Amino acid sequence: MGKNMITASIVAFHTNHRDLSRLLDCVMRSSIETLYIIDNSTNDELRDFVKGNPRIQYIHSLNLGYGSGHNVAIKKSIEANADYHAVLNPDIYWDGNVIEELEHFMDATPGAGLAMPKIIYPNGETQFLCKLLPTPMDLIGRRFIPVKSYQDKHDHNYELHWTGYDKIMEVPSLSGCFMFMRVSVLREIGGGFDERYFMYAEDLDLCRRIGEVSKTMFFPKVSVVHEYEKGSYKNKKLLKYHITSVIKYFNKWGWLFDSKRKEKNQYCINSLK
Repeated sequence: MGKNMITASIVAFHTNHRDLSRLLDCVMRSSIETLYIIDNSTNDELRDFVKGNPRIQYIHSLNLGYGSGHNVAIKKSIEANADYHAVLNPDIYWDGNVIEELEHFMDATPGAGLAMPKIIYPNGETQFLCKLLPTPMDLIGRRFIPVKSYQDKHDHNYELHWTGYDKIMEVPSLSGCFMFMRVSVLREIGGGFDERYFMYAEDLDLCRRIGEVSKTMFFPKVSVVHEYEKGSYKNKKLLKYHITSVIKYFNKWGWLFDSKRKEKNQYCINSLK
């Protein structure tokens, strides 16, 4: 292992063994010292699947939500005085030294509290997961206005397509599918995710809170594959979770009046032009 202590967490919910096994292979090849698997499933059948590996801590938990699950691990990471903690989706995988390169980048960038690698689809196409802080129209309009010309124009700006996604940049909103975070910053902001969000928008909220005390960085020198399915576009229950979380987010940070949002977004755009 390297000089830094790196921990990671996965929140599982009846996760299929193929996805989990593939991700475990990546983790075991990396410098991650401890992987916490927080299993929110209705049973603990994954316990036997991962038993016997000294680098894995399996915890079966009540399903209190995605952020709550990761917070179990983040709390343990803070108590262990880890240097970095990675939040991983179960449908992520990678080749090469992704964790080590992120570690080196964060070591060399002490002002950074969070880094996200380039995220790609299995076919190699880029997933546009670098975003500005959203207005209500950004989240509601792009979900419920099914006009392709409108969505394309909107996403070009909101998801920063025009940057090319080929350079290191400070971005105010990064995806929760892969978050590599400095544990001292998590400690500074009072822990991990806001547990009022059951699912969706918890990554936006955490990224914003980290961004208030440090930099949130996109690091495209390494990439990971994400089998992104946009579940809330297909499942009414997930859509309900999504809408509920968006309302909670804007109730917390402001709907129309959010001066910090405007300031952050303008700073991001100006710094990238």
